Amino acid sequence: MPHVPSAPTAELSILPFADAMARSGQSGGYDAEKWLYVPDFYTEYRYLLGTRGEKPLVCIGINPSTAEPDRLDPTLQSVERVAKNNGYDSFLMFNVYAQRATRPNDMERVCNEALHRANMEAFDYILSLSEQPAVWAAWGNIIEQRAYLKDCLADMIAIGERHGAQWYTAGRRSVKGHPHHPLYLKATSPLDVFDIRAYCAECL
Repeated sequence: MPHVPSAPTAELSILPFADAMARSGQSGGYDAEKWLYVPDFYTEYRYLLGTRGEKPLVCIGINPSTAEPDRLDPTLQSVERVAKNNGYDSFLMFNVYAQRATRPNDMERVCNEALHRANMEAFDYILSLSEQPAVWAAWGNIIEQRAYLKDCLADMIAIGERHGAQWYTAGRRSVKGHPHHPLYLKATSPLDVFDIRAYCAECL
């Protein structure tokens, strides 16, 4: 079933990232030694979902859908395959905006700054797990869906620069220059170095 937001996230009780991270693995229902899932229960937003390892590939989408540990949707199944075939022992799925919505047009039209700040704390955390984080831009044309998304991405780029992140894409970029979405990519798709600053200047 697709996830349709029940209410604007500003009307919800949002767990700050630090609190959600501290509770990660306590709810049960999945192997916390294998999975990193924050918050660790199904709710209207998601900061992180992925597997634990020494060499993670951080994949960036626009917003979460329905995936959970051991219940990956087709997009995350593709992410996991591409990560493995490019020599990574794990993957971490992160999103420009943390609100769950299967259909991008159901995303809220106004950015919830509190949710965004918590999401950026999550991004800072996952980049801290690697000496030179590998970040796969994989959001497709959906980044045009809401005006605030490019501002969220700008904050991510700044965080990435502090951590020395290397950005990549996989697959052919769209006519508009946006990075390819993971769905329908071959597992053997290589990662190509991506100039994120040039992309923002030319395409956003």
